[in-house]
Amino acid sequence: MGLIPAAPVHEFRPEGSGEGKHILILGAGLAGMAAGYELTKLGYNCTILEARDRVGGRCWSVRKGAVNEETGQGQHKAAFDEGLYFNAGPSRIPHHHGLTLHYCKELGVPIQVYNNVNENAYYFSEGKGPLSNRRIRVREVHNDMRGWMAELLAKGLDGGKVEMAMSREDTLKVIEYLRAEGGLDIDKLYKASARRGYIESPGPGDREGRLGDPLALAAMLQSGLLDPDFYNVAEYTYELQGTLFQAVGGMDRIAAAFQQRLGRLIHLNAEVSSIRNSDDGVKVVYRDGAGDKSLLADLCICTIPLPVLSNIDHNFSSDVSRAIDSVVYMNTGKIGLQFKRRFWEEDDGIYGGITHTNNQLTQLFYPSNDYLSGKGILIGYYNFNDKAVATGNLSYRQREELALDKGSQIHPQYRQEFETSFAVSWHKTKYSLGGWALYSPEERQSLYKPMLQPDRQVYFAGEHMTYLNAWMAGALESARSVVAALHSRVTGQRFSYPALGS
Repeated sequence: MGLIPAAPVHEFRPEGSGEGKHILILGAGLAGMAAGYELTKLGYNCTILEARDRVGGRCWSVRKGAVNEETGQGQHKAAFDEGLYFNAGPSRIPHHHGLTLHYCKELGVPIQVYNNVNENAYYFSEGKGPLSNRRIRVREVHNDMRGWMAELLAKGLDGGKVEMAMSREDTLKVIEYLRAEGGLDIDKLYKASARRGYIESPGPGDREGRLGDPLALAAMLQSGLLDPDFYNVAEYTYELQGTLFQAVGGMDRIAAAFQQRLGRLIHLNAEVSSIRNSDDGVKVVYRDGAGDKSLLADLCICTIPLPVLSNIDHNFSSDVSRAIDSVVYMNTGKIGLQFKRRFWEEDDGIYGGITHTNNQLTQLFYPSNDYLSGKGILIGYYNFNDKAVATGNLSYRQREELALDKGSQIHPQYRQEFETSFAVSWHKTKYSLGGWALYSPEERQSLYKPMLQPDRQVYFAGEHMTYLNAWMAGALESARSVVAALHSRVTGQRFSYPALGS
């Protein structure tokens, strides 16, 4: 009858009220908006200041008319067709990031499966080896490497060259496993099978299909296909194991859903210039279209990325100031390329997934939505570290040319089908200055820990305040943790956010 509320997917029910307390939140990314959303439920009066003209921070889906500003590059405006987009920031939700999925459900944001691993995508290794400078299906490399490795280990076990504390019976069981796993024959030799695909596909009548020869182990080695650019480590990473999801229509739908709930509490185009702690409150000076303004609040939650916060006047403690000035963020960038048709599907049979390269592109991402539709946008590069720095130093037009030049080696259709592009270098993007926070184990102690506690009236939140760096879950989990700590302080309770699934 609708009289009993449904049990929450991710329980969060602090007791007590924050009525009469004003909380100032700096930043309308996911952390700032999630904190404001939960605090308003508890009766707090919240104000959220956001320097950009949009919410979401790095949770951003680039659409027609979107504008980005980078240092040294000026502004860049997207000219994609209406309805097309790409996720310039986070694009994946792991199935075990329960809080992210919870908010999608609570806020009414539909999700769909994200295809992260596609054996029909390509590896492309530039170089001088026999397999270099040609696209090779991922499944061919995966199955051939699995086969050669299984053959080596099976022979070693059977010949007693691999010492393991096992009985002969157990050794034979392992060898049988390796035969099955690697596709070895009765003599423990790897031969090509249908696992790696066909040169001619099977079909009706007498078309049984024709298999190709396996790639030689030495040839793969000489061509760089066993180098770190092509490791399978990413597929084994806990966060990237299936099932993965994405928000239907773009990840910014999550940010938009928070914005709809918070309404006028969010003030856009409000760039913070000063944060001053005192014993009885916090004062923040900011500038909007009407000039300089100031706000007083009882407490403050600061979600501003640390490289940006480093350039804002403040009176934080020495330990916190040192952390703000020292934490390094990932250099990373993406480019979205719009094409007249989805040739990767029509010509190459690629539906979602990633092509890996060892050049400046690093990765090409194929969209996991709107299959078999007309036009489409693929991510023409997603790179990191030095490659991202070099790419970010190019003009927008030069980045486009780089993506087209290198991408055409993998997909010859690029030039003929290309329409427009939009590039984002996060380490050069105003109000971000990096993709996500990076910590060494030592920095977790020296830099990270001091910021876990409030600096007088200011609490810190964001993906950089968790062990879930680079994930939306980091921002959301951090927000709840800070709300719990702040509410406990105000009400005098002992309420800590439980360490449930992230």
